[in-house]
Amino acid sequence: MDHYCVMGNPVEHSKSPWIHARFAALTGEPVAYGKRLIPLDGFATGVREFVAEGGKGCNITVPFKFQAASLVSRRSARAALADACNILSFEGETIIGDNTDGIGFVMDIERNAEVLLAGRDLLLLGAGGAAAGVLGPILERRPRRVVVANRTVAKAKALVERHAMLAQVGGVELQAVALDGVTGQFDVVANATASSLSGSDVPVDARVLTPGALACDMMYGPAAAGFLKWAREHGAVGRDGLGMLVEQAAEAFALWRGVRPPSAQVLGELRAEMAK
Repeated sequence: MDHYCVMGNPVEHSKSPWIHARFAALTGEPVAYGKRLIPLDGFATGVREFVAEGGKGCNITVPFKFQAASLVSRRSARAALADACNILSFEGETIIGDNTDGIGFVMDIERNAEVLLAGRDLLLLGAGGAAAGVLGPILERRPRRVVVANRTVAKAKALVERHAMLAQVGGVELQAVALDGVTGQFDVVANATASSLSGSDVPVDARVLTPGALACDMMYGPAAAGFLKWAREHGAVGRDGLGMLVEQAAEAFALWRGVRPPSAQVLGELRAEMAK
């Protein structure tokens, strides 16, 4: 068996082992997948230990995506643009970084939720690793306008500046604002902040939602319940991050194994499993 894992803090809630176990079963790939709780000050050590044990690759979740980008020997173009990695692959002592968050988000929104992003107005809440991973693929879908809102405006501005050329090429209006400085309404609101994970309130006023807007939280399970309730109460269609999780995992599995697993089937199975 080839060994993979998800690394993060917290990580106990992660459904990645379940997802990759189903991918392995459905494709016949000899994959064993676990999860590792990494001390907040021990990410590099945790990666080195897993490599020494013969690990083939790992998923990276909060709060280590930026640290992962600084640890790698080389990274993909999308990981370089995000300056964050959620996927590591190991080839001897070489660590290769990639980022599948964005393609996972776009696939879930456009294929699973059937909402095309082209020509839409989109509000991205947060400027951390999750937001950095999704912004590039969002811009590639050519929405009309994307606003990145973050508590620390400088962090949002840095993220926007890194993506300015991509936005210009696609004719997308792109700007950075403070969370309390969001104006106008949006067809799609994506929450990439830690508010759901910490149980905090949604960090923007509901007036940002157009009637029937799609409101997406990148968390799932109980952590996303508050955000989904907020969306429903204000006339939006709420969507959690489970589809994004499965789709980014499918992209990672394909990178590692050269085989694309049936993500739609596994997403359906996982939702049914979590509903029990």
